[in-house]
Amino acid sequence: MQHLQGERLSATVEQVYRNVPSYREKMKAKGLEPGDIQGIEDIRKLPFSYKDDLRDHYPYGLFAAPMNEIVRIHSSSGTTGKPTVVGYTKNDIEMWSQMVALLIVAAGLGSHDIVQVSYGYGLFTGGLGLHHGVEKLGASVIPASSGNSKKQVMIMKDYGTTALACTPSYALYLADLIEEMGYKKGDLKLKVGIFGAEPWTDEMQDTLEKRLGIAARDIYGLSEVMGPGVGIDCPARKGLHLFEDHFYPEIIDPVTEEVLPYGSEGEIVFTTLTKEGLPLLRYRTRDITSLDAAVCDCGRTHVRMRKIMGRSDDMLIIRGVNVFPSQIESVLLEQGSTSPHYHLVVDRVDNLDRLEVQVEIDDEIFSGTVKNIEAYRHKIAQDINSTLGIGAKITLLGKGTLPRSEGKAKRVTDNRKLK
Repeated sequence: MQHLQGERLSATVEQVYRNVPSYREKMKAKGLEPGDIQGIEDIRKLPFSYKDDLRDHYPYGLFAAPMNEIVRIHSSSGTTGKPTVVGYTKNDIEMWSQMVALLIVAAGLGSHDIVQVSYGYGLFTGGLGLHHGVEKLGASVIPASSGNSKKQVMIMKDYGTTALACTPSYALYLADLIEEMGYKKGDLKLKVGIFGAEPWTDEMQDTLEKRLGIAARDIYGLSEVMGPGVGIDCPARKGLHLFEDHFYPEIIDPVTEEVLPYGSEGEIVFTTLTKEGLPLLRYRTRDITSLDAAVCDCGRTHVRMRKIMGRSDDMLIIRGVNVFPSQIESVLLEQGSTSPHYHLVVDRVDNLDRLEVQVEIDDEIFSGTVKNIEAYRHKIAQDINSTLGIGAKITLLGKGTLPRSEGKAKRVTDNRKLK
């Protein structure tokens, strides 16, 4: 594997040095030429790349292939500044489809399955990425996209959907809707969920498996690196297997940029080893996780990535404490009578940070005595304080109070940034 990675890294470095001026300038600033990269161990000599690099060279400045070889263009939503634009050659699309197909097999599916793709289609990579992987496998794909949720449930039942692909927050919304429409687990043929595009906890995974009667799989990808298909977890649920022969992963300290050993928690960085349209060297993902090189219980030998716990740029610092929404989600779902629908509001009052946790609770708690409700509220506050070391105001809400998401869930409102 290391020999293959080294060969592919050397070829990629030669490619970007020759075809991408900004990479050539970065390497020259470090006194590097392509010949200095002889093997995968030399990767630490290379400069990092950042999302801002894609924005600064918007739209096509980092492409390493001429536009007459780019057959597909995707981009991010661009909600903060210019979107990041990604180009794919014909070979890139073929490689992408093949990897997604392999990951679908790892999730437990085959050519006989019917996969309902409820990720958004269009410029977002989720919909078409899963779509072509399902077709590559030879399974049946239903290009449902997101939204029109009651129709989504009708399609699941009438078309015999066996696998659902969407964000975990949308899967949760569909689980609520399935119950509201009077369906039971046995009325549907669902057996596998392929969920990703946002951080979610093991507790949320357990909840979705129980609610939908499925095996829930965590799929990982980034538009800039490729899209969905960089990794997925297997039945062992001990991390997501990464295609390290196509995407070389490193864990770094997000502050010092020091490379950390396997098992250490930090920011995952990817170098693409086989992409032609938009190769990336040591791309800073901002996703916080760790790597495990041991052989998995399922027998696969690719390195595994722990489920993403959050993003370094999504991390909240509250009264000096680093807080990820996923940590609070874990505490909430351990309570037993809370739903996975929650929202965090951070504010600053009299120069002091305040955290409010809004969470929906089961009807029997919400309609109980004031004493019982207060006891439940106190227990949640106590558990958050014990786990994270910060106090929080707990607001208990009835079912259906918080807005539902048909895409990525918005978990945090930080009012400190607005003042």
